[in-house]
Amino acid sequence: MMSSLQNLGDLIGPIPEPEKIALIEVSDITGADESSLETHMSYGELDALSNGVARALTAHGLRRGDRVAILAANCAPYVAALLGIMRAGLVAVPVNFKFPSAMSTFVMRDSGAKIVFCDKARLPDVPDDLASVVFGDDTGKGLSAFVDAGPFSAVKCAPEDPAMFLYTSGSTGKPKGVMLSHASHLWVAMTRANAHPPESHRFLVAAPMYHMNALTLVLMALHGHGTVVMLPQFNARKYISSIERHRVTWLTSVPPMIAMMLREKDLLARTDLSSVKFIRMGSAPVSESLLANIEKVLPNARLTNVYGTTEGGPIVFGPHPAGLTPPAMSVGYPHPEVDVRLLEAPSTGPATGVLAMRSPAVMLGYHNRLDLAMPITNDGFYITGDVFHRDEMGFYSFVGRADDMFVSGGENIFPGEVEHMLETHPDIVQTCVVPVDDDIKGTKPVAFVVRRAGSSLTESQVKQHALDHAPAYQHPRRVWFVDALPLASTNKVDRATLKATAIASLHDSGDV
Repeated sequence: MMSSLQNLGDLIGPIPEPEKIALIEVSDITGADESSLETHMSYGELDALSNGVARALTAHGLRRGDRVAILAANCAPYVAALLGIMRAGLVAVPVNFKFPSAMSTFVMRDSGAKIVFCDKARLPDVPDDLASVVFGDDTGKGLSAFVDAGPFSAVKCAPEDPAMFLYTSGSTGKPKGVMLSHASHLWVAMTRANAHPPESHRFLVAAPMYHMNALTLVLMALHGHGTVVMLPQFNARKYISSIERHRVTWLTSVPPMIAMMLREKDLLARTDLSSVKFIRMGSAPVSESLLANIEKVLPNARLTNVYGTTEGGPIVFGPHPAGLTPPAMSVGYPHPEVDVRLLEAPSTGPATGVLAMRSPAVMLGYHNRLDLAMPITNDGFYITGDVFHRDEMGFYSFVGRADDMFVSGGENIFPGEVEHMLETHPDIVQTCVVPVDDDIKGTKPVAFVVRRAGSSLTESQVKQHALDHAPAYQHPRRVWFVDALPLASTNKVDRATLKATAIASLHDSGDV
């Protein structure tokens, strides 16, 4: 790593223009003067506030390695708290505020947090015996009363020292705390900033900062002295209007968010989106129809379909070394500083298998989970659990989660494959395929479909499209049309909710 940096919280580095705007916090309140509801924080102000947080935490007796939780929607003080925690040699624990209260409490307890930074809306979810610092509170519990203004020299951290714990969603059990080191995410920030210098860009962030997608983008942008426009959480209309108002050049998102944005046709038609030059989408599969619709609405933007995981980091694939154009659904060619392999598959040529990857961003392990086998091989490869296909040119494409796969009549079905096939229909905007029990097949696929506006597409037409374009065993036995697919707390499609809905619907209709 070609840098003297040793602390992720210090990644802003020297600030040549302290007055340059680092963060623009956009309110989600509508119907008022937008400028009066925005918070602009310069690099000088962000640096000073981060130092004040670090000094205060140290003065309160927290020691190197102690954990500090953040339970809040996106806001400028959130970023200052995050940086300050790490500058003090402590471990930042962003908590998913969309978790039920019992689960967010579990995360705070499991992490061993000594203090919690939160916003007013989440203060009731902080356990009574934990000290709290409240963003936007002018009383003695507020951030302004807590900080200790003055200079602070960031603690020099060893490469393996943890900087952050990011907790997984816990959809298949209690959340797991992924331990990420200072060195790993300094490498991420610097590598991404070197590839696309952020200084001249304005980045729009609406995904939550407890999620890798938004968190690493903010860190990269700050390292390269770009400007981050932050929404508290995703709102399609506010997202669109913020692009025009702040002349945003770079969007980072997950596909369901962009799909919801594209449904706001009236607002899109009267909004100037010409400033957008780059769109980086990840965290969930993307469809060909979505890509085509994005190109129509944002013709000046270069779109990159990316792949990453909390445990392995957001840098896995990139451009082809020979400059070849990737297939539409590909996530790219292995990054030169990342080693990848497909388990139980040949090392060259077309193949399909579970992806294992090795890079400087791979996690240290799971906090406090001796009950779990480490998904890291003896030679340092993280086993992702994601199935990929590698084509003859070396490009990789996501097939599906190995644990999402189900067997129907002896045939392996990956929901992602079926969804991609269904979304080739011109009247289908988005789909989600889930398994339900079947007395004969064991399980069978059913689908939830978002139709193109004005379409009269029928269930039988969806089934026929599947039968015409894929093996018969993949066709959905039932189809339900919905206005939008529900999102989980990470803004990915909530498959668990849809599966429960399908089972309940089949039960009510007497089909099970």
